[in-house]
Amino acid sequence: MLYNYGSINIDHVYRVPHLVRPGETLASLSYRQVLGGKGANQSLALARAGGDVTHWGRLGNSDRWALEPLESAGVITSQVELSASASGHAIIQVDDHAENSIILHPGANHGFTDEHLATLFSGVTQGDWLLLQNECNALGKVIELAHAKDMKIAFNPAPMGADVLRLPLEHCQVLFLNRGEAAQLVELEESAPVATLLAALHTRLPDTEVVMTLGSEGVCYQLGEQRIQLPAHRVNAVDTTAAGDTFIGYYLASQIEGQSIEESLRRASTASALCVSREGAAPSIPLASDVAAALAEWPTLDVLSN
Repeated sequence: MLYNYGSINIDHVYRVPHLVRPGETLASLSYRQVLGGKGANQSLALARAGGDVTHWGRLGNSDRWALEPLESAGVITSQVELSASASGHAIIQVDDHAENSIILHPGANHGFTDEHLATLFSGVTQGDWLLLQNECNALGKVIELAHAKDMKIAFNPAPMGADVLRLPLEHCQVLFLNRGEAAQLVELEESAPVATLLAALHTRLPDTEVVMTLGSEGVCYQLGEQRIQLPAHRVNAVDTTAAGDTFIGYYLASQIEGQSIEESLRRASTASALCVSREGAAPSIPLASDVAAALAEWPTLDVLSN
């Protein structure tokens, strides 16, 4: 079983000709309110990929509707706590080049208590997976609790902040990072070569699998001395908002199914490419059948490994 200790947000998405500049008032071309949050997106991707996932989260009472897309996809939401406080929410601008700018308010996502966490962890068993992002409170305690229960921990430290540097990351089996997050974690410039970033990550966390997404440049995997690199599919990008979350969900679901690293990277990369070709966050996460069709139809990407 995989448990996702993750955010549930209400996304307010504005389509704009360009990201708003300081002092500028800009009329949006469209507006939508949809389910979001890195946690919810990753649970949705896991479920659509065929994985079994229970979501641990908190949501404002007035936003119960946000659970319906998760439940329809097969996510178990019985351990989501409804709160009198406001839900987490995000204001998202998406421009004509598919780039985005996001303002995030944590809301109910930062309301987990020690008592609530104890209840959640009372039902887990050795070998279960725990997936984390950086949009809920008490991450250090959660990682320690999971480690004490001998769970496998996968962590996506996004949005990245200085607090991540103080977490017990050595307990994580897998770290999902983009280039900027990797650079911050090892305190190097984002412009540093990928090989330099991977070497620094290996020095800091020698026993942790690292999956570094590189946008249009593809993805790198590292464990010890093993490195695998896969280029990205070339698609017409419309909205990149949930691309990383889609990748993570499909990669983990594939790994839990028993697929190889290369197979998992291919499937996750294909799902991410489909995601960026569609608008929205949760609505853009593809179904497993769509990913299977794309894998069959699209050219096979060449893998580089050592």
